[in-house]
Amino acid sequence: MSTSTAPQPPAAPRPAPSANTKAPTPQFGGRFARLPALAGRGFLPVGLFARLPLAMLTLGTLTLATSVTGSYAVGGAAAGAVGIGSAVGAPILGWLADRLGQRPVLLISAILNVVAVLAVIATAYLIPGVHDVGAALGVIAAALAAGLSCPQVGPLARVRWMALTAESRRAGDSTDLDVALSYESTADELTFVLGPALVGVLASLVAPWLPLALAAALTLTLVPAFAVHRTHAAVPRRAAAGTRAGSRAVRGNAAGGNAETRAGSRLAGLSAVALPVLAMVCMGTFFGSTQAALSAFAAGFATSEAAGLLYAVMGISSAAAAISVAYWPAGFPVTARWVTGAAAMAGLSALLFLPTDGWGMVLVLLALGLPVGPVMVTVFAIGGLVAPAGRLATVMTALASGIVAGTALGSSIGGQLAQEGGHHAAFLVSAAAAAALFALGAAAAAVVVRSRRRSAQAS
Repeated sequence: MSTSTAPQPPAAPRPAPSANTKAPTPQFGGRFARLPALAGRGFLPVGLFARLPLAMLTLGTLTLATSVTGSYAVGGAAAGAVGIGSAVGAPILGWLADRLGQRPVLLISAILNVVAVLAVIATAYLIPGVHDVGAALGVIAAALAAGLSCPQVGPLARVRWMALTAESRRAGDSTDLDVALSYESTADELTFVLGPALVGVLASLVAPWLPLALAAALTLTLVPAFAVHRTHAAVPRRAAAGTRAGSRAVRGNAAGGNAETRAGSRLAGLSAVALPVLAMVCMGTFFGSTQAALSAFAAGFATSEAAGLLYAVMGISSAAAAISVAYWPAGFPVTARWVTGAAAMAGLSALLFLPTDGWGMVLVLLALGLPVGPVMVTVFAIGGLVAPAGRLATVMTALASGIVAGTALGSSIGGQLAQEGGHHAAFLVSAAAAAALFALGAAAAAVVVRSRRRSAQAS
C-alpha cells in the first residue's frame, strides 16, 4: 500500500494519471483501446473484478438463506436487508469519498464488509429449517451490515474516469469520457452476468455458502488493490466546509436579489437527479423480483439454486446490448433511448408468464435482456450529466444504491408473493417495475424539453 498521499514531484517515476493528460490515439483496438492509455492497463481488470462481490451478495444471500431454511420468505427478507443496507451505506460512502478521498474509505469498508459477509454465513447455519422471518433476525441483521459496508467500486471508478478526462472535456472533447462510461456500464453488466452465474454454479454443485465465501475473498484482495491504484490521486476532494461557507456568503452578498432564482435552480437540479435515481430503484426492483420468481420457477423442475443460471441468461443478452450502445448514433438522444428501452422491457415482461419449462424461460430471458442493458447505460449517463459539481461520487453511489435498494425491494416482495402464489405472482412485480421505468423515462424526457425551452428563452 502507498504510505503517502502527498503530491509527487514531476520527475518521480510512474506518476499518478493526470486529468491534464490527453490519451494518445491507439493504432489498434478501436475506441475502447484508449482507456488503458488513460488509467493504465492494470486498472481495467482490477476495477472489473473488484465489483464482482456486490453482484454476488444479494443473490448469494437469497440462495443461502433459502437453501438453509427452506423458506422463500426468509431468503427474500435476508436479500432485502442487503439492499436496504447498501441503499443507506452507498451514498454515505460516496459522501465520505468526496471529502476524505477514495483510498481510506475503500480500505476500511472492505475490511468491515468481509467480517459482515462471514457473519451472514455463520448466522444462516444457526437457523436451519426456520420458516418464520422473526426467528431469522440474526442472519437478517448480518445481511444488513454486509449491505451497509459494501465497497462501491463501480461508482467510484466512474468518478476516476471523470477526473482523468476533465482536461479533454474542458477542451470540448468528450470522446474519452463517453467511451469510459460505456465501458463502466458494460463492466457492471458483465459482473451482473458472472456474479449470478457463479452463485448458481457454486451453490448447486458445491455448497450454498461458497458463493458468499468467494465474495469475501475477492473483497479482501481486489478492493484494496483498487483503492491504492494510482488513479485515486487524480480525483480532487471537495473544499473544506469553512471555504464553502465563505464562498456561499460572498455569492449571497453579491447576488442577494437572486435568492428565488437560486432556489429554483437547486429544486430543478434535485428533480433532475431524483429521476435517474428512482429509475435505478425500478431497475433493481425488476432484477430482485425476477430473481425471486426464478427461484420459485426453478424449484418446480430442478432446484432453487438453478435460478442463478437462469438469471445469468438475461444478463448475457443485456451485456451484449450494453456494449453496442457505444456505437449508437448521436442522433438517438438519451431520453429517447430510455423511453424506447423501457417500453420494450414492459412489453417483453408479459412473456415471463408463458414458459412452463426451463428452455422456454431461457428464450424469454434472452429476449428480455436486450433492452435492459441499454436502459442501464442510458440512466447512468444521464446521472453523470446532471450531477452537481463536487458531488459526483455521491450521485454515482446513489444511482448504484438505487439498483441495490430496488433489488432488495423486489426480492422481498417477490419472495413473499412467490411463497404464497408461486412464480407468476412474483413476475407481476417485474412487469410493474418495467412499466414504472417507462413512466419515469417519459417524465425525464418532459423535464429535458422544458429545460431546453427555458435555456432558449434565457438566451
